[in-house]
Amino acid sequence: MSISRRFAATDLHGCLRTFRYLVEEELRLRPTDSLYLLGDYVNKGPSSGGLLAYLMQLQAAGYQVQCLRGNHDQELLDAAHGHAKKTWLTEPERALTLASFGVASVGEIPEKYLSWLTELPYELELPDFVLVHAGYNFALPPAEMHRDFDTMLTTKSFVYDPSRLAGKRLLHGHVPKPLADIKSQVAARAGAIGLDAGAVYRLNPELRHLVALNLDSWQLHAVENRELEYPIARR
Repeated sequence: MSISRRFAATDLHGCLRTFRYLVEEELRLRPTDSLYLLGDYVNKGPSSGGLLAYLMQLQAAGYQVQCLRGNHDQELLDAAHGHAKKTWLTEPERALTLASFGVASVGEIPEKYLSWLTELPYELELPDFVLVHAGYNFALPPAEMHRDFDTMLTTKSFVYDPSRLAGKRLLHGHVPKPLADIKSQVAARAGAIGLDAGAVYRLNPELRHLVALNLDSWQLHAVENRELEYPIARR
């Protein structure tokens, strides 16, 4: 009998070919495994719509894929509901995202995708880890810290305080980091580990990786961006 495995990954940004390769070839994910995804499934990359459809297919097929909400997921929802922010992508990126859904405007995105995004939680607590997209304001009392959704989705820096998380380690994404830096954090078994290796930034050799951390063995799986050519800034 195979042992169940737990993996965490983040910031997929429409990189469907890359994510499928990670799931099907690198991890060889099984229905008994758990895959935790920390948000940002849409925008910037070429296949936002296809990626959401694939996630929904995995879940429908019985795979234990638990997804959190990211800031880009929230921005897409806001835009679809008529509350578009100035930060909702550059014009070329917006066109790429809309094309991936086969629509001309954000208001035409099929409801099944919006409903799925609307149900995404902001955080997830495991026996040994806390998972969130960006981080927390550890200066707040714990109860408020877990209601500060803007920080949980968008913060780019925080001072990790394990006492606010019952001593658990924190896994997050949101800020792309060179693969070498993530490997160092994992090797040190740091208290807070950022897993965003900038998969969508295919032109940047220090980034352009999608990683998944095995939460039990601490093995870090990394695959390079495998998408067909698409327009994006180098970052």
